[in-house]
Amino acid sequence: MLILVAMIAVPIIEIAVFIEAGDALGLWPTIGVVILTAIIGTALLRHQGLATLGRVRESMDAGRLPVAELFDGMCLLVAGALLLTPGFVTDGVGLLLFMPPFRLILRALMARRLKAHGDFQMHTQNHPQGFDATIIEGEFQEVHNEEGDPDPGRPLPPPDRS
Repeated sequence: MLILVAMIAVPIIEIAVFIEAGDALGLWPTIGVVILTAIIGTALLRHQGLATLGRVRESMDAGRLPVAELFDGMCLLVAGALLLTPGFVTDGVGLLLFMPPFRLILRALMARRLKAHGDFQMHTQNHPQGFDATIIEGEFQEVHNEEGDPDPGRPLPPPDRS
């Protein structure tokens, strides 16, 4: 129901704001501002998105769940979509989502709400000290001697890449 209301209300609000902005600025400056916010949104999304991806990798390399970083990434995705959507109200909300202090407040509010009203479970895997969780992928080929037994002393032939 909330989505239906938003899908009806947001375009109506945007049209009203467009009319007022067009009256105040004129047609071409209003169109220029809409295009400029889309360009700015794309640049911000690229810059902050790559930085967030780097923080996700750092958290995972340190063995931590990148919950905050993934939330930031989700906010950036929504912000980019809102800035690419023509409209001043959606641009305002999109620009807010690009601001780290706003995302921090939003994350805290959502976490508080989830703790109070939501039922969620989180499972982690703890490794003993000194455990190397590095996964190395590769190919292997078992080599057998003439009797069919593995011959560990014989070097492996190069892999068949065909």
